[in-house]
Amino acid sequence: MSPEPTELRTEFERELDRGEAAAIAYAIDVDADRVLIDEREGRATATRHDVPVTGVVGILLRASDRGEVDLETELDALREAGFWISDALYERALEMDTE
Repeated sequence: MSPEPTELRTEFERELDRGEAAAIAYAIDVDADRVLIDEREGRATATRHDVPVTGVVGILLRASDRGEVDLETELDALREAGFWISDALYERALEMDTE
């Protein structure tokens, strides 16, 4: 399947950017286990349509749990590259990583 324009995707594009709209519509179409979205509006739309979401921080937490990355180093690198991570999310992720 390809993420061709669908009625659902067109509906999502009224509120979201094209990439997020396509990702969520495609996830619904293929009954995906999860969709990777970081923007608040996209996460809310996916959740309203019962599509589980994760973000970059969630992916990094999983990789850290497996010993594949140092979470703090990766979060700092993201921030330095211009990826916005709130202080609260940053601290919560580090706390979750130590649990």
